[in-house]
Amino acid sequence: MSSDMQRDALDLWQRVQQRGPLVQCITNYVSMDIMANMLLAAGMSPAMAHSLDEVEEFVRIASALLINMGTLSSDWVASKKLAAKEAVAVGKPWVLDPVGCGATSYRTAACVAMLRQRPAVVRGNASEILALAGAAADIKGVDSTAASHEALDAAKQLATANNCVVAVSGAVDLVTDGSTVLEVHNGVAMLTKITAAGCSVTALIAGFLAVAQPHETLLATAAAMAVFGLILAQLVHRCARGQV
Repeated sequence: MSSDMQRDALDLWQRVQQRGPLVQCITNYVSMDIMANMLLAAGMSPAMAHSLDEVEEFVRIASALLINMGTLSSDWVASKKLAAKEAVAVGKPWVLDPVGCGATSYRTAACVAMLRQRPAVVRGNASEILALAGAAADIKGVDSTAASHEALDAAKQLATANNCVVAVSGAVDLVTDGSTVLEVHNGVAMLTKITAAGCSVTALIAGFLAVAQPHETLLATAAAMAVFGLILAQLVHRCARGQV
């Protein structure tokens, strides 16, 4: 990032701290408590509300919405679609995490259907982004078997076709709106061994979008990923020194 972009990213982080946005997370069972604790630690308020009976109402009071495709069933998919439609209708930013896209035909179709609901940001690993774009991708459960740079063309294609920002997680995170590409170079290799790390960074992106203007979506996404990487890098360093 340029010095101006770094300054703007810091401003976004300060806005998060000042406003403490309410982030509604429709996510998988494994990540719920981890994601909630991460959002709290970042100064935000998490709400794990996914019931079909209340998602529309909850979207209206939330600052932003995260939809994670990790836990799938007919009821959950219906809730996710309803929440996304309401978010777009009331002008709330929402983020799609296409967990495991490409692993099964049902999961892939569900992710593609959610993409049609106009997310502001899509964040996934390289294999998920490749699969979502319709490219051939090897995938091992929800883990990526491809490096982030291998999915850059697919990410640009997705961003352009769907008028959104696409973020590809990896050793180097890539964030694109279809024309501009930002690189975040503070990835932590250990993240691939930490449950719900990717899910948590997507929730953080939603929180940053909650305080950003629409024209700041690209920067807000990159800033959230940078903050997440920096915090994790410091934590790993402290653990290595026996300080945690």
